[in-house]
Amino acid sequence: MDPELPTIEQETSRRRRRPMFRHARVPVRLLVPNFVTLLGLCAGLTSIRMGIEGRYDLALAAIVFAAALDGVDGRIARALKASSRFGAELDSLADFVNFGVAPAFLVFTWGLGDLKSAGWICVMIFALSSALRLARFNAALDDEKPKWQSNYFVGMPTPAAAIVVMLPVYLHHLGLDWLKSPWMLKIVMLYTLFIAFMMVSTIPTYSGKLMGERVGREWVLPIFILAATYVAMLFTYPYETLAISTLAYLAMIPVSWKRFQTKALEQGRSDPQAAGEPGAAAGADTTAAAPPAPGVEPTPPQGGSARVFPLRPGDPPR
Repeated sequence: MDPELPTIEQETSRRRRRPMFRHARVPVRLLVPNFVTLLGLCAGLTSIRMGIEGRYDLALAAIVFAAALDGVDGRIARALKASSRFGAELDSLADFVNFGVAPAFLVFTWGLGDLKSAGWICVMIFALSSALRLARFNAALDDEKPKWQSNYFVGMPTPAAAIVVMLPVYLHHLGLDWLKSPWMLKIVMLYTLFIAFMMVSTIPTYSGKLMGERVGREWVLPIFILAATYVAMLFTYPYETLAISTLAYLAMIPVSWKRFQTKALEQGRSDPQAAGEPGAAAGADTTAAAPPAPGVEPTPPQGGSARVFPLRPGDPPR
């Protein structure tokens, strides 16, 4: 019998007995982030319906709206100090539907359905990869890591993958009708599998979490202008804006990987123990002391702060 099985069963039982909320009367502020998450889940389910009806413009808009809500619900929870285990689990389930099931269903109904079983297997792998990526993310929440690593995701996050995987749909609405030809649909299928691989991979991607902590005073107004311009472009030229954003994000992945490797190398150089240098600790003497000869008292170390007095049987303590 596995010796760790009783421990796992005890931990599972303890978590099941844990109440949903810590207080008997739940403050209203604890419910606000969950309402935002549920609103995003409604958008994801509506996207599935729009995809069934062939209204791809509304389906894409619903997924983008769900991604925007997913980006703010966690910040709202931290701002209101309303984080809870219930909210984290609800957010993961909503992300699987919004960014795993809805985009896969949309891509399948748009074109991969023409490939029959091959197209269905492709989108199913994408949905399963999103579930595995969310499970890995939740399991790694309690892992200790340097603060600079919080600026990177392990693999491509599911909201970004949902937006990126629909690049062929954006290009098709821009007038590239040849994307639905049989040979191009096979390339689209390979592209979908590539995005699924990026979700479950360990390739670091830029998250920008630390960017939102502090903003320079001189950057406040330019950020407002850029954000307003991007939203206006998204409403006026949605497919062009989403296509350019997707291509820019894909181009940033090698840059993120390079910066992560550079940061990790600098961290290893600044930490001697992490660099694998034995004896590099402060005050460590790398020379091994030879054992004293019989009948000869050992010489106290020079330059040290501690004094060593050898004691032999029969000698009184000094």
